[in-house]
Order: sequence, then structure tokens, then C-alpha cells
Amino acid sequence: MTRRAPLIADFLNRAGWSGACRTPLAGDASSRRYERLTLGTRRAILMDAPPELGESTARFARMALWLRGHGYSAPDILAEDHAAGLMLVEDLGDDLLSRVVNADPARETEIYLSACDLLLDLGTRSVPEFVAPLDAGGLGDLVAILADHHVRGLGGDPSAVADIPAIVTRLCATILDETRVVSLRDVNADNLLWLPRRAGLARIGLLDFQDAVAAHPVYDLVSLLQDARRDVGEDTGAALRRHWCRRTGMDESTLDRQIACLGAARALRILGVFARLAMVHGKTRYLDMMPRVWAHLQANLRHPALAPLNRAVLAGLNAPTMDRLDRLRTTCPRPRTP
Repeated sequence: MTRRAPLIADFLNRAGWSGACRTPLAGDASSRRYERLTLGTRRAILMDAPPELGESTARFARMALWLRGHGYSAPDILAEDHAAGLMLVEDLGDDLLSRVVNADPARETEIYLSACDLLLDLGTRSVPEFVAPLDAGGLGDLVAILADHHVRGLGGDPSAVADIPAIVTRLCATILDETRVVSLRDVNADNLLWLPRRAGLARIGLLDFQDAVAAHPVYDLVSLLQDARRDVGEDTGAALRRHWCRRTGMDESTLDRQIACLGAARALRILGVFARLAMVHGKTRYLDMMPRVWAHLQANLRHPALAPLNRAVLAGLNAPTMDRLDRLRTTCPRPRTP
């Protein structure tokens, strides 16, 4: 029995789910845990988000309410105890975009275009007051994690890495204007569901949005295209770029520069986050994704506008080769039990 078991049992009893069959689901990069509950013909998802570990069910509930109010398929909230960090939400099923597309690769472009349309529609909505901005300085600050974890775990030159946040800030400032849109921030094929029985934009189910920010309009497109967990086909990527340009009136060269800047900033942060998850929390499965993220970073750095950042990365960071990752893996702790 974990230390949160009595809290969960009391919560389920109060919510009318005390007799439910509980099946653990795969976790994510956070400290949250999920279980599928089955009680007769009813199903729900239990979210266990310990506040003492920095998690917040209130952020999820607030953003879910906003998304549902605009017609998007965020889960309905069935019961909540924010002080305890517990929530029951609608079970949207198992058809993650990654599973659907891997089972039928011919549908990748069609389904990804539906996700792209959702992002474009999000960009037309007024940003709610409770969503914090993510500006160029914030993007630079987010990559500071590299020095503490990527360099410590895989080696590199700390003095060169120390220059990277400021370079990221300067580069992102060149593409940012006053336009900010709601960014769900971690839009990837394992955080989106395919709901074919629903219509229009509601066919895309949303799972991970509690850390939403007001960011550059292209930020979530980059997240969708440069997925740390799976390779998006070249034809699909090209189709999404063309579709974005047609819908927004943006020329392809401008979009390419924005994708490169934001993609490099995202990749650098993800490399640091994945190293931290392994080194601090024992979640070594994230090490397996680092070579793909590194490949995204290298592709972004080939854009001429990113030459200063490319020089700093070459000077400061070691590539996550298999040998380096294997050595790092042997030093990581075991995952903690909540």
C-alpha cells in the first residue's frame, strides 16, 4: 500500500466509485499517476497528482473547462479534490494518435491534418487571463536545465553551455511579435486521441494541457511535427507545413525559420528534461528518446539563422550516443514509489 492509498480510497468512496476495478495506466514525464476505473458499465480515469510533488489538479480542471467550453474534446471532470490532488475524469479511450497511425500508416497525413486544424482553430481564440505568457526570455530560461543535467550526465563544456540560454532568447526574439495564442505546450501523438465518432475538431481528444501557456502561434505545430516519441513521415510534415501556410497566409521561408528557432529551443529543453527524469527520478525510458530529439535539434540548427546557436551547441554539448546513454543508465536511481 502506498502512502496515498488511504486518500485515494476515501476520495473514491465519496465519489461513488469505491467498488471499482482499478487498472494502472502508463504514466508520463510528470509525477502524476493514472488508473482506469471500471464499475459495471461505467468507466473513468483516476488522476493522482500529489501536490507535495508540485502537481496541480486545479490547473487541469480549469483548462479542461475552458477547452470544453470552446468545443474541444478535453475530458469531462466527474469528481475532484484539489487539496488532495485527486480527480476523476472522463475516459476518452485508448486510441492515441500514435497507436492509430502505427496500425494504419496510410492515414497519418489525414489524422495529423485534423490535429493541425485544431491548432489553427486554437489560434483564433482569445487567450484566457489565467494562462501565463511564454516569451523569448522564458524560452531561453527553459533551456538552462541543460547545464544541470545534460552536461552532468553526458559530458560537455559547461562554459559554452552557459551561453546557450541567452542565444536562444535573442534568436526567438527575432520571430516573436505581440501575437500570442493558447499553446497546449506538449502536443504529440501520445497526448492526442482519435475519436472518429465525434465530428470536426472534436475528433481530436486532448489529454495533457494543464501547463498551457500563451505562446508563439507555431509553438504547438513544432511540438506536433518534432515528436520525441515517434518519427513523423516526411510527406506528412510537408503537408502540414503547406496547410499551415495556406490557412495563415504565411510564406514557407518564414514558417521554416520559425519552426527552426522554436524547434531548437524545444529540443534543447527536452534534452535537459529527459536527462533529469532519468538521473533524478529513475525514469530511464526517456533516455531512449534522446537520440531522436538530438536529430530534431541538428535539423533545426542547419537553418542559417541559427548559426550562433549551432556553434554554441557544437562547443558545449555531447551527442547522446548509445555508449554515453548506456553509461548514464547504470548510474540512475530506481523510480520512486509515490
